[in-house]
Amino acid sequence: MRIRSLLLWFLAAVFVAATATGLWIVRRGFSARDEPSWVEKVIARRVRAFAVPARARAAKNPVSVTPEVLKDARAHFADHCAVCHANDGSGQTTIGQNLYPKALDMRLDDTQRLTDGELYYIIQNGIRLTGMPAWGKEGDENDEDSWKLVHFIRHLSELTAAQLKDMKGQNPKTPDEIEEERQDEEFLRGSAAPETPAVPNPAAPPHTHKH
Repeated sequence: MRIRSLLLWFLAAVFVAATATGLWIVRRGFSARDEPSWVEKVIARRVRAFAVPARARAAKNPVSVTPEVLKDARAHFADHCAVCHANDGSGQTTIGQNLYPKALDMRLDDTQRLTDGELYYIIQNGIRLTGMPAWGKEGDENDEDSWKLVHFIRHLSELTAAQLKDMKGQNPKTPDEIEEERQDEEFLRGSAAPETPAVPNPAAPPHTHKH
């Protein structure tokens, strides 16, 4: 009987919290600028944990970590992931900070305590109702690039200034940067439009040399 009473109280508390959260959301709207409430954060963590199958969670990384593997993963991360997560994994980018929820700092425990299998599964399958897309083929458990990224995520806190600078050069270019490069290349090839020669004014008096 005591257990039943406690369960009823727990369900009632959850109902009240959910109702209060719902009313708060209705009043404030669904802006992505807001920080998720503590209820949403707790639910999101639980859903993420349940979403990864036990078999996937227990998977071991089949790729051995080497300097070459980390170099490949840095380039992959800079080209595909940094636009949201930043080169250093902090999530401090324009897109990352305007997602809902905001991109996490992957150097912190909330990400680092996940198993290799969980990280791989998230990279491959994404996370619903967030900005995290699915990058891999469904059911593919041996995507070498994704396993390399798992190693890279484990080494985010060890990135050097030189490595971050190198990654910056591998980040996707914006349309403005691409256009600027195109104009620079045309100029260097001598394709810049020549200056239009001045047209003499017929109304001006003829110029004569004085001796």
